[in-house]
Amino acid sequence: MKIYNNLTVILISYKSEKKIQDFVKKIPKNIKVIIIENSKNIMLKKKIEKKYKNIKVFIKKNNGVSASINYAVKKIKTKYFLQISPDIQFNFKQLNIFFKIAKELNDKFSALGPRFSNVKIKSHKQIKNNLNIGSISSIHGSFMFINKKRFQDIKGFDESFFLYFEETDYCKRALNIGLKAYQINKIKVKTQGRTVTINNKKEKNDLTNLLLWHFIWSKYYFTKKNYGNIVTIILFTPILIRAFFKVIFYKLTNNKELLEKYKYRLSGLIASIRGKSSDLRI
Repeated sequence: MKIYNNLTVILISYKSEKKIQDFVKKIPKNIKVIIIENSKNIMLKKKIEKKYKNIKVFIKKNNGVSASINYAVKKIKTKYFLQISPDIQFNFKQLNIFFKIAKELNDKFSALGPRFSNVKIKSHKQIKNNLNIGSISSIHGSFMFINKKRFQDIKGFDESFFLYFEETDYCKRALNIGLKAYQINKIKVKTQGRTVTINNKKEKNDLTNLLLWHFIWSKYYFTKKNYGNIVTIILFTPILIRAFFKVIFYKLTNNKELLEKYKYRLSGLIASIRGKSSDLRI
């Protein structure tokens, strides 16, 4: 399809070699692909670029999802890009629907996204099932179809976010300049979980703690940035107090697993309150 010439697929990789290799097999060979490899896997770069002429792999210091996407967008020359996680099940033949909707909207949107068919309602907001297309406060960051010019108008992603809420912040800033995000229910995808492949038990535990730390850091930072100090204090004071007492409780009851969980949660929240950067790494 000629429309494929107007699209670049962006994949973010961190210890995701197998999932990346499996995923790129599904991408039509006439679509340009950029992979940002954040775990310094030079062998992955060599393997992919040797096998696929349409794919470029960039080895980059791991500064998070936001920084990786911004970096990738600077490399692309196409009108649109698709930021997609390699754990997403998607039929690339449905790309024509995105192009059709983009044309109908005259490219006046921040991002287009699909309907996720296997996610929890409480944790993943979606439009009503009976709609064909509808505006939504934020498109999920694992699948975003974006016009590059609009992305630049919105100033890209805020690189203060390492993980979590970067897409929520992006869509909110876009809305402030009159650009809505839209979900297309006709396109249905499934997510298969984490893209990271780690076999070592300690590293798995470290990753879980890292995610806990960054989630609460980003949630506080997003709230303060977009709603101000007073609202943030009201919302997060109970969370801070609860986390503090849970650390004490689990220490007294010698529950090491939950103690570690709430220590990281409390640490991430305090770091964000103090204005420290999201610098925790494995």
